[in-house]
Parts: sequence; C-alpha cells; structure tokens
Amino acid sequence: PVFHDDQHGTAIISAAAFVNALELVEKQAEDVKVVFSGAGAAGIGCAKLYMAMGVKPENLLLCDSQGVLWEGRAKGLNEWKLPFVRKTSARTLEDALQGADVFVGVSVKGAVTAAMLKGMGPRPIIFAMANPDPEITYDEAVAARPDAIMATGRSDYPNQVNNVLGFPFIFRGALDARASAITEPMKLAAVRALAALARQDVPDEVARAYGDDSLRFGPEYIIPKPFDPRVLLWVAPAVAEA
Repeated sequence: PVFHDDQHGTAIISAAAFVNALELVEKQAEDVKVVFSGAGAAGIGCAKLYMAMGVKPENLLLCDSQGVLWEGRAKGLNEWKLPFVRKTSARTLEDALQGADVFVGVSVKGAVTAAMLKGMGPRPIIFAMANPDPEITYDEAVAARPDAIMATGRSDYPNQVNNVLGFPFIFRGALDARASAITEPMKLAAVRALAALARQDVPDEVARAYGDDSLRFGPEYIIPKPFDPRVLLWVAPAVAEA
C-alpha cells in the first residue's frame, strides 16, 4: 500500500481548506489551537499534515471516543495514538474546544453541540467532515457561531471538504512521474495547488453546474468544487513536479 485515500486524501483536501480559512480569519498556523474529534486513520493523517504545515504539536489535541488523548490516560491508546498524547487538563471534547481556533471532525454524527462551539475562540474554523452526517450540521454551526468559517463533507452546503477532490488527481501526477511512493512533498504540493486554485476566478461552467453565480474566494468558498475541471490541471502537474 502507498496511499490511503480516507487518510492522506482527507488530510490533503482539508489542509488546503485550512490554508485558505486561516488566510480569511487572519491567523497563522503556528499560532492556532487545533482540536480533532476522531483519532483514527483520517484524524492522525490530518494531524500529521497540519503539523507539517506549521501547527505546533503542543497546540494540537486529538480526541477519540473516550475523550482527549492526555498524558497519563491508561485506556484506549495504541502505537499510532501515543505520539499525540499531550500534557493537558482537558479530558473531554468540550474541554478541549474551550478557546480553540480550529475544530476538525473526522468522527461521528452529533459529536459536537452548539454549546461546545460557543466556547471556541473568535472567528473559529469548523470542519465537520463525518459523512453522510457531520459532527454538527452546517445550519446549527452557523447559527451558533455566525463568525465561523464552516465546512462539511457534503455537496449540498458551501465548502465541501471531500477527498473526491484529491483522488484520482494525486495518483495521476504520481503515475505521470513514474513515482513509486507518495511523498510528503507531493502531498504538500497538492495542498498548495488546491488552495491556490480556490483563489482564482470560478469559470461559468462550474457556476452553472452548481447553480451558483456567487462563487468566489471567501468564507463560503475556501476550496474548489469537485466538478471544477481545472483541479486535474492544477493538482496532477504539481504532484508530478514534486
């Protein structure tokens, strides 16, 4: 195996959205506190890539079904979770979200409540990516935090953060270059290409496909749409070059 789409694919697409969301809320990766709900393949894949992009390990907390991965916890840890154990007083997801700048959900429907989001810091970034039902619905999140940038994995709301944007374009680039592995620089190249594409003007054909003429870089458009034919032309060459 060289690539797990629900792990590295999700990490790449969400990281591109993360880059653009940070730009819009005027925060830096090295300054933000990031909280994950979900410490499986996708959560750990995302966390590693976010750290590669500048998030400080001490500012990143992972939560699984038993709560925060905290130093001294005896149950439910394995060799993949251990590197994400942190010295913290937070024990629950609600604790962890107090003052947090970013929430990344790769877990289950209903894991987050409106009250939890209200405890987050100013202009929070909320990625509730559980499919088909997110950790909190788009409408609930926006009602609780009108100042948030909100994304889900769904196509019927703004900001669809879904690994369909990466596969097969990442592989196309790898195969074009006859690569025998997907490397960290290749992943980062895909992140940068997707983030940059979202800042370009949206072609009429994409606007027509979604019945939305208002698509332009901003809080409700931080990532290209899956039906944007330019994704292939931006991502595959960037990966091949890397």
